[in-house]
Amino acid sequence: MSLTARRARYVVKRLLQSIPIVIAIVVLNFFLLQLAEGDAVDVLAGEAGSATPEYMAELRAKFGLDQPLSIQLAVYLKNVMFLDLGYSFRHEMPVSELIADRVLPTVLLMVSTITIAVGFGVFLGLVAAMGLNTWRDTAISIFALITYATPLFWVGLMLIVVFSLNLGWFPTSGMENFAMFYEGWDRVWDIAHHLVLPTITLSLFYLALYTRLMRASMLEQAGQDYVTTARAKGVTENRIMFVHVLRNALLPVVTMAGVQVGALIGGSVIVESVFAWPGLGMLAFEALFSRDLNLLLGIFLLSALLVVAVNLVVDIVYSTLDPRIEVN
Repeated sequence: MSLTARRARYVVKRLLQSIPIVIAIVVLNFFLLQLAEGDAVDVLAGEAGSATPEYMAELRAKFGLDQPLSIQLAVYLKNVMFLDLGYSFRHEMPVSELIADRVLPTVLLMVSTITIAVGFGVFLGLVAAMGLNTWRDTAISIFALITYATPLFWVGLMLIVVFSLNLGWFPTSGMENFAMFYEGWDRVWDIAHHLVLPTITLSLFYLALYTRLMRASMLEQAGQDYVTTARAKGVTENRIMFVHVLRNALLPVVTMAGVQVGALIGGSVIVESVFAWPGLGMLAFEALFSRDLNLLLGIFLLSALLVVAVNLVVDIVYSTLDPRIEVN
């Protein structure tokens, strides 16, 4: 069987195996959210100032919150099977429409963050490992430590003060300038312009992780027997580092990137708050305080599907980086 056919069969098998996992995650999230005090009706009644018990009971019946948890769960699972994520009581619109409006900003922020963090993290880790115990190694290690320890909200605020307020190079908030009615490439450039500061802020934290991980992985691989054998055969140092060591050292970095993609939705809440970025992280934060459980469940479901898909891609990348790892 060809490699393409084996990979296609592997993808299908993994997707089938992920179905019970996603269902288990949905059920677990449903019961965990039920542990929180109050519901959407309590929030609506509190915002109205007062509400009679009869009116609150009528609202719970309207939203289906008066049913036993088992019935609510069964109804929700049935709706999810038909791609119906329910209705947002807070926003008064279907959850799927709300999520669809926020997916693009979230994907833009996540992809740009992962690209910069992994790309520069691998580069800095490689430079630090190749210059072990030199000034380059020390400088990069100190930089990684500082960026890892610095709070994200402080970094975001300082970037706004320096590059937006003082220098005027970038906008302070938002995803685009709606007042200008940009179209085509002008709109793409405007969105990219707004994306710079949020991406830098969020990527600095993950950049530090990948830098340290890549440095440690490079040093570990450099001490393996196959490196000693390659040197004994007369292979040049650059070929050893960039062909043999680098390829194997990337494996833990790829693993970490796959794990953290799902966490980016939750980790971006602070950055989205500072820059008023209209992503899913901020939407989940608002839904939590308004007890909009349908919206929270929809975001959690999307996160679970994203993690499953990314880990599948990671496995394929693994087999490409290391041919000894076969997909069957």
